[in-house]
Amino acid sequence: MALTDQSTRIREGEELDAAAIDSYLKANISGITGTPKVSQFPGGASNLTYLIEYPNQEFVLRRPPFGRKAKSAHDMGREYRILNCLNAGFPYCPKAYLHCTDETVIGAEFYVMERMRGIILRDNLPAELKLDEAQTRQLCQNFIDKLVELHNVDYTACGLADLGRPEGYVRRQIDGWRDRYEKALTPDASLWEPVKAWLRDKMPADHHKPGIVHNDYRFDNVILDPADPLKIIGVLDWELATIGDPLMDLGNTLAYWVQADDPAPIQMMRRQPSHLPGMLTRRQFVDYYAERTGIRIEEFDFYYLYGLFRLAGIMQQIYYRFYHGQTKDQRFAIFIQANKALEQFSLQLIDKSRL
Repeated sequence: MALTDQSTRIREGEELDAAAIDSYLKANISGITGTPKVSQFPGGASNLTYLIEYPNQEFVLRRPPFGRKAKSAHDMGREYRILNCLNAGFPYCPKAYLHCTDETVIGAEFYVMERMRGIILRDNLPAELKLDEAQTRQLCQNFIDKLVELHNVDYTACGLADLGRPEGYVRRQIDGWRDRYEKALTPDASLWEPVKAWLRDKMPADHHKPGIVHNDYRFDNVILDPADPLKIIGVLDWELATIGDPLMDLGNTLAYWVQADDPAPIQMMRRQPSHLPGMLTRRQFVDYYAERTGIRIEEFDFYYLYGLFRLAGIMQQIYYRFYHGQTKDQRFAIFIQANKALEQFSLQLIDKSRL
């Protein structure tokens, strides 16, 4: 139980009206009794995630962040629908119970889902989780296998054929993230002009077999079985999921994959234990994914550089809210330095033209 992911106190400025939530839940979900205790999960920098604890039941509530939001982002109804439909083909999604569109309840849309109890890995392995190098490698491969499984889901059979438009997906992502980045610029931000130009110049065709793209697949969005920590029992955070090029999704995942020999500024950005002995390097990650999918991947530079630029865009959107005082979360203060470090790292990769 000590290894199970725990919620903590609610961050300043992100409080919820417990009485309003209690009234709404009891009116819409039968069998709830008692008074709720509301706390917040510490991870995540986009949608906010809370634990609602009753004496006999637990729920997880998801709502958009406070402050300015990117257009079309933080769509609670869309995420709720994905959870309901995708579970049929990918049974690692939490069950979603209800979606509230009445913003007068807590000041925003939200949805409520089941709480899946398990281990969530963040910067480092918990001290109690003693994995040797072989076990760590197996965990890493299991992590990749789940991504492969997701990319192979028959999304039409799940009722999600209209979730996205795979044709032109690569170009839309490059153009879209360039536009979103520029709209979120602050006076102290890097411009990323050489990287943006390189991505436009090197843009490949869409992969011929589209799949469900998670768009935020990393260790702190998967749940491990407390009884068997090498086994993944849940995948969280479906806010950005769509239908598109699976190699672009792989690039997104590798953007978070800080390996042991990366330079110090990149090491400071590590948010998962991808540096440990036994964890695959990015090149090994790509090779293993290619082997499991049967997709031939010779040059992966474009997808990885895209992932890094997209990550910079996400951080810049979040930093924009912090810069303008729309959030008080001090975690976001360093995002501007992280953005600059990512730009320098990306330029070095372009110069080397290899992973």
